[in-house]
Amino acid sequence: MRVKVLSRNPDDYVRETKLDLQRVPRNYDPALHPFEVAREYTRALNATKLERVFAKPFLSSLDGHRDGVNCMAKHPKSLSTVLSGACDGEVKIWNLTKRQCIRTIQAHEGFVRGMCARFCGTSFFTVGDDKTVKQWKMESPEYGEEEEPIHTILGKTVYTGIDHHWKEPVFATCGHQVDIWDEQRTSPKCSLTWGFDSISSVKFNPIETYLLGSCASDRNIVLYDMRKSTPLKKVILNMRTNTLCWNPMEAFIFTAANEDYNLYTFDMRFLESPVMVHMDHVSAVLDVDYSPTGKEFVSASFDKSIRIFPVDKGHSREVYHTKRMQHVITVKWTSDNKYILCGSDEMNIRLWKANASEKLGVLAPREKAAMNYNQKLKEKFQFHPQIRRIAQHRHLPKSIYGQIKEQRIMREARRRKELNRRKHSKPGSVPLVPERKKHIVAVVK
Repeated sequence: MRVKVLSRNPDDYVRETKLDLQRVPRNYDPALHPFEVAREYTRALNATKLERVFAKPFLSSLDGHRDGVNCMAKHPKSLSTVLSGACDGEVKIWNLTKRQCIRTIQAHEGFVRGMCARFCGTSFFTVGDDKTVKQWKMESPEYGEEEEPIHTILGKTVYTGIDHHWKEPVFATCGHQVDIWDEQRTSPKCSLTWGFDSISSVKFNPIETYLLGSCASDRNIVLYDMRKSTPLKKVILNMRTNTLCWNPMEAFIFTAANEDYNLYTFDMRFLESPVMVHMDHVSAVLDVDYSPTGKEFVSASFDKSIRIFPVDKGHSREVYHTKRMQHVITVKWTSDNKYILCGSDEMNIRLWKANASEKLGVLAPREKAAMNYNQKLKEKFQFHPQIRRIAQHRHLPKSIYGQIKEQRIMREARRRKELNRRKHSKPGSVPLVPERKKHIVAVVK
């Protein structure tokens, strides 16, 4: 004869300590929870409100430069080390954990135009207005030893940018043309040019490491292949591109920061139209940098703000600004995907959280579970009007707010004018040009 016995596991209902909450057995049958959606909606609304309450992204300001910060570089091996170059030729190395400068070098006469670290992290390169390329040790000099560069290369023209290869002892400089250098030689391995204008920035692809991209002041974005020693193709935009950044996860994708207030994400295989046009800034975009996940990027603008854009969205998810921050010239996303650094005109480097309401420090398992649950709720109800309104609201400086309103009116006027022109013209004579193709002049192969 079989007898069914009720069995209870004490782990399911006995508390570990007296301070612990009473455990309640839960039946997840949806028929027993008719008001679940209503409760979850309230929780999602509260989570969204709390996210905005705790959104305090600014962490600290690194003071010490005596002129505007013109460029920055990340250390490839150390998360806590960052390098910055100023308009008075001074280079500083910062320790982010202590939030202080650990070394200062008078590197150039005039502006430091560009800097990059070697892939192994033992040294770094700088270029300046004095037509030189200098290689410096990352470590501080020994006691009694003088602060001198390892190598100095004297060029014929001013170099405006530099970038190092991700795996080999090769670096590229730009100015009058793009030069590819071997670290052991004082003359370039090869020089690449296409067009006659000065080139403002050059970047190596982090995945397909033989590919380079450059931006010139004649509105071109040119792509080169180091193996062929020739340019591949170029795209001409309506206005000048200041810099570009390759996606560290997708080899063919790059984002260009343009003078027409927009950022353009391109697939290098199909340059006829950008994959996405990111439009939120109200002044020229000066710098752009990808997060290590490749899902977002941060942009720095002349309008005294920095914005974080998802790669697949046309509008920013976050805008950071302070009263004292002036034109932001350079921006970097740290390699642990947690922080953003920006350098601006008024001699400061600012440290921000990449996720404005994130709690820093160690999280208890319960906190982590609650955070994940709230995140899922916010995603589930993100399109409800009330939640969407709270989640999207950002406080903006008066100047940016006014310019956004003005540009909205101008955009609407242009759209109305085009509609009227199409309405009163012969059918088909005024073609409908999509937003993505409006800004491309030509693609040359």
